Amino acid sequence: MVVMFLAAFAVVDWNVLRCFAGTAQAVPNLIAGSEFDYTAARGDSLVSISARYGISEALLRQSNSLSANARLRRGQILHLDNRHLVPKPLSDGIIINIPQRMLFYFEHGALVAYYPVSLGRRSWRTPVGTFKVIGKREHPTWVVPPSIQEEMAENGDEVKTEVPPGPDNPLGDYALDLSITGYRIHGTIAPLSIYAFRTHGCIRLHPADIEDLYRRVSIGTPGEIIYTPMMLAASDDGRVFLEVDRDIYHRMPNTIEALRGMAEVRNISNQVDWEEAEQVLQDSEGIAREVAIHNP
Repeated sequence: MVVMFLAAFAVVDWNVLRCFAGTAQAVPNLIAGSEFDYTAARGDSLVSISARYGISEALLRQSNSLSANARLRRGQILHLDNRHLVPKPLSDGIIINIPQRMLFYFEHGALVAYYPVSLGRRSWRTPVGTFKVIGKREHPTWVVPPSIQEEMAENGDEVKTEVPPGPDNPLGDYALDLSITGYRIHGTIAPLSIYAFRTHGCIRLHPADIEDLYRRVSIGTPGEIIYTPMMLAASDDGRVFLEVDRDIYHRMPNTIEALRGMAEVRNISNQVDWEEAEQVLQDSEGIAREVAIHNP
């Protein structure tokens, strides 16, 4: 997905918008994504739209007054909001924020693309840490790790040691091997699994998104996997945004005390509508919401 910026920040100075991502140090930041209307096509579902655009299925239902078992009609208009705070900039490279289920790609200090991803389930977590891309493979063969072979055996499935390129290969058509041993960024044959925690720890992208990222990166491209479930951003014009994602791995609880600490560190407590902020914290929708005080 090519990056779209919130209209109010279409031209952004790194020194104007700052994010406070759980530390005392301000981190320059951007808002990626937008609010827009989407016309449902044949075969669309809430699950497929959620996976493609990085919006929870529950939020899609709520914002469009749809029931849990609603089926979309071709031509139906839906309102989508996929604004996300970018938790950390790079001069060049990749940032993956686990709670957000988002990957952000920078070139020459500018955010040029972002994509929803699927990450490790609670029982098979994606690790945090820095990395480099050490390999690029088109139509890769999947060499099945012993741990996954054991899982296949426990589930009564056929135990495979290798899966050749093709429609049954869970890596899809492209794979980026990382310097974190045993982990990679790759495509998928199950696009409905994106924007979820479904993998054995690897980072899984929609087929179109991995193709785009694959053509952008090179051997040696740096990156970092982080764990930041709560982010607060303020601009010089008094706008304040908060994004809260679920603490899926139970590593960093989202609390109002922590949020107030973020605001106090940068002296913006008096700019925050704390009733709105507490509601955003409670909802944990994974979308950037404005929480500034609006003076009449």
